[in-house]
Amino acid sequence: MNDKQRSILLDISSRFSPPQGVKLSYGTSGFRADASLLESAVYRVGLLAALRSLKTRAVIGLMITASHNEISDNGIKVADPSGGMLTQDWEPFAESLANAPDSYTLVEILDDFVKKEKIALDGEWAAEVFLGRDTRPSGVSLLEAAKQGVASIVKANAKDMGVLTTPQLHWMVRARNKGLEASEHNYFDQLSSSFRCLLELIPQGSRIVGTNDKLIVDGADGIGAEKLESLKGLLNGLCVEVRNSGNGVLNEGVGADYVQKEKVVPRGFGTADVGIRCASFDGDADRLVYFLVQPNSNKIELVDGDKIMALFALFLEEQLSILNKSGDVTVRPNQTRLGIVQTAYANGASTSYLKQLGLEVVFTPTGVKHVHEKAAEYDIGIYFEANGHGTVLFSEAYLCYLEDINSNLSLTSTEKQKAASRLLAVSKLINQAVGDALSGLLLVEAILQHLGWSIQRWNELYHDLPSRQLKVKVLDRAAVVTANAETVVVKPSGIQEAINAEIAKYHKGRCFIRPSGTEDVVRVYAEASTQEAADGLAYSVAKLADQFLGSTNS
Repeated sequence: MNDKQRSILLDISSRFSPPQGVKLSYGTSGFRADASLLESAVYRVGLLAALRSLKTRAVIGLMITASHNEISDNGIKVADPSGGMLTQDWEPFAESLANAPDSYTLVEILDDFVKKEKIALDGEWAAEVFLGRDTRPSGVSLLEAAKQGVASIVKANAKDMGVLTTPQLHWMVRARNKGLEASEHNYFDQLSSSFRCLLELIPQGSRIVGTNDKLIVDGADGIGAEKLESLKGLLNGLCVEVRNSGNGVLNEGVGADYVQKEKVVPRGFGTADVGIRCASFDGDADRLVYFLVQPNSNKIELVDGDKIMALFALFLEEQLSILNKSGDVTVRPNQTRLGIVQTAYANGASTSYLKQLGLEVVFTPTGVKHVHEKAAEYDIGIYFEANGHGTVLFSEAYLCYLEDINSNLSLTSTEKQKAASRLLAVSKLINQAVGDALSGLLLVEAILQHLGWSIQRWNELYHDLPSRQLKVKVLDRAAVVTANAETVVVKPSGIQEAINAEIAKYHKGRCFIRPSGTEDVVRVYAEASTQEAADGLAYSVAKLADQFLGSTNS
């Protein structure tokens, strides 16, 4: 870094002083906090994004959002060239930048990192960063801070992509780095055309009839509602009504997070909606859940991310079974690898159902970065969390194989061509960068029509085991060390044996504890054959955690 570059950085960064006494951590959600505390951090992440673009010689994305958090919060996260999350190797650098106490320390950290990573600030490559924000009022000023951060690095350009869902921004980054057009128009066109393709390939005789022709979507009073209103004009074969589309308060009594956790109807829904297929987005439209309104009650029947994954797996396995029939030279020498990736929080009933289908189910530690990475190891990898965040990944080699089948006119089985066409359409409809409520919704709707299923039939695939989640405040969450995808406690010694003894007391009992990634608490998850049993198991294991780890209330 030369003197001129250093001088520019010192001058601009001095206008974005960090708040006193605030320490930020970069996690799956990037940086997230009350919006009033974030201007300095957002400016500094702009610096990081420009450097990341120079390092990778690719477009990088910055999304300003706090997803399902209350409207007074905001956040910023980085999209890597693949459209996925920032590589974990750069997370400590992000935290060092955000928490630097003054401009001089900030510039020293930048200078050291540029040297260590051998980033050419005077090279020919001009950094390019795509910026997006959701509908939060605080996003306007934070976007300007991000632009200033990007512009503080020589030859770095910030492109404002507008008010977007988080998945749209990630999709645009991925598309641009694949050499494709990356506008919102292109996004809508790809989703609508691939959805239309799936509908055209529906077998004759498959059709949902009656009230289930209608779909009502809770837009969480966020950006997803606005985008669905724009997208639905391009869709044939789907009748959608959008509610909570911006007239209320973002995420307040609405949205996928509220519906999934509280299991009650969102604002604007009631008894008139009984029997109708309903869905809910979260604030930035990267989560999707479905639900049915219960008669004479504000309660719902939840169809969560686990059930969405089961539906996707069922459909994809059906297409693979058609393709993998013997007697055709185009069949791959080895069976296609379809992998289902879950975390320990997946309901045990969903895992049992997927295994009964003969599918390969694997577990990873909690967090999108873990499940996404594991899913990418398969020809087709599916991951979903119960909260409604998930997607389907296709390997490039497998997509080439499907293209070969699709274009091979010598095939005697048109059914195989149709199966390949369906899989190719899924690969274009689903957002392979991140979980996307818009694309996920269209894939669910296409599959339900393909199968001729109502939401009631879908919900009957399996019945969730009752579960309970608790938090136990502890002195030091780092004292808990887990293994086997966080299902077994290695330290402190003896606690796992005590947990096992409690589990043995309950029919279909399962329980684990894991340290929180953000606060000094241990999280307890328990499930059993009845709600009373799940509650009893959770509370007994919470007591064990308190005994072995020491409560802050002790």
